[in-house]
Amino acid sequence: MSKAPMLLAIDQGTTSTRAIVFTANSEIVSMAQVELAQYYPEEGWVEYDPEAIWDATVQVCKQALEIAESRGGEVIGIGIANQRETTVVWEKETGKPVYNAIVWQDRRTMSFCSTLKRAGLEKDIRAKTGLLLDPYFSATKISWILDQIDQTREKSSTGSLLFGTIDTFLIWRLTLGKVHATDATNASRTSLYNIHNRQWDEDMLTLFNIPNACLPTVQNSSAYYGDTAPQFLGCSIPILGVAGDKQAAMVGQCCFSVGATKSTYGTGCFLLTNTGQNPSLSSHRLLTTIAYQIADQATYAIEGSIFAAGAAVQWLRDGLKIITRAEDTETLASLVDDTGGVYLVPAFTGLGAPYWDPSARGLLVGVTQSTGRAEIARAAIEASCYQTADLMDALAEDGIDAVTIRVDGGMAANKWFLQDLADILERPVERPYIMETTALGAAYLAGLQAGIFTSLDDITRAWRRHSLFTPNLPISKKEARLAGWQDAMRRALNTQDNAN
Repeated sequence: MSKAPMLLAIDQGTTSTRAIVFTANSEIVSMAQVELAQYYPEEGWVEYDPEAIWDATVQVCKQALEIAESRGGEVIGIGIANQRETTVVWEKETGKPVYNAIVWQDRRTMSFCSTLKRAGLEKDIRAKTGLLLDPYFSATKISWILDQIDQTREKSSTGSLLFGTIDTFLIWRLTLGKVHATDATNASRTSLYNIHNRQWDEDMLTLFNIPNACLPTVQNSSAYYGDTAPQFLGCSIPILGVAGDKQAAMVGQCCFSVGATKSTYGTGCFLLTNTGQNPSLSSHRLLTTIAYQIADQATYAIEGSIFAAGAAVQWLRDGLKIITRAEDTETLASLVDDTGGVYLVPAFTGLGAPYWDPSARGLLVGVTQSTGRAEIARAAIEASCYQTADLMDALAEDGIDAVTIRVDGGMAANKWFLQDLADILERPVERPYIMETTALGAAYLAGLQAGIFTSLDDITRAWRRHSLFTPNLPISKKEARLAGWQDAMRRALNTQDNAN
């Protein structure tokens, strides 16, 4: 009797690494997860130990595979979704990283970005890559490593050092160094990739002083990336799908039509709207990115990136210690009718879209003697709604209207948050039946290459809605709340000026 075909998705995120095995019908068979430790060597610096990411990946994959096999399944392909922009440089000969992984949240290259902006270079960078000049993206992180770590500049020019985002690092390790590759979605987040001709851009490489020799080959999001070495997972499995985690979630949410929008609420919030097969530049500082690339055809998206969504909840738990679990925020937010005028601007590492102010810092405003845990917790949740409204306003001004939003990520488990989101956006919010949409998207991409799915329409038929949240807040209340938020934002944006 033949075993049921299954797909293994590696979801390497900002706070944890997970492995999930799905059936051909998109049902979850098994799951394993390991949390990751972040390091903060200096203010604004955020790092990981790449070896810890590698060890966690092997560990969770083996655990998930063991359970799947005990249930009569056979994994026929692997899909990888990864935290984007996070940068690793390693020695080609030994596989040893020359420095810790520099995380997408890291701000150490802020002055470098400012210098390039003053030189008037942002316009050209944006025209070619779809991205703005910000420490968020990979290029300045690579430059920093090559400039600051002894002998790396010399080694990089000879091809003895390799660069990769986390997907590339994992592929290289899993294939015993046989494959140095990434997909178009991850390449489009580096500031080195021309999203129009879909090639590494020589002008960008020159600008950031990065040798082509250290860059990975760019492939489709659904493609054959090589086979895993059997000593790692106990068997050899082909890697058949790769995408940056937010693009993978877009695939998992089946946002395949123009105007389809998803918003992922994890550590940050990332809202992507499908704009079709022609890249469209925003006039309001949103990003143009590749949503997915299949059969050598790229589909593009406009993206708004918020740096702190779930990070605000994590701060309540680990920093202020006013909650013990993330789930506590839903209960606390429900205890009070409003925040009493309290607003939290969670600019812990600056502000992303549409402001792009790396010098902004977080603020908690409107606090009085009556302010308690419930008001602060509610303000932290409301902040994600307000930030999403800022993105939607920017999209609307660009002529893009997202009628319905599909949500995912850890915060999407919070029903109070999703109702408030629908109220503030004045749009329906859909939550899927399978919440693990990032991993599901990676599995879909692998399944498309494996032949489990024959087309994107085939994948779309597998999507199921769990809950629908519709607006139910008087316009006057919504407008009053947003006015208070905009005042708090003005204060956060002026923090650096006031400090000077």
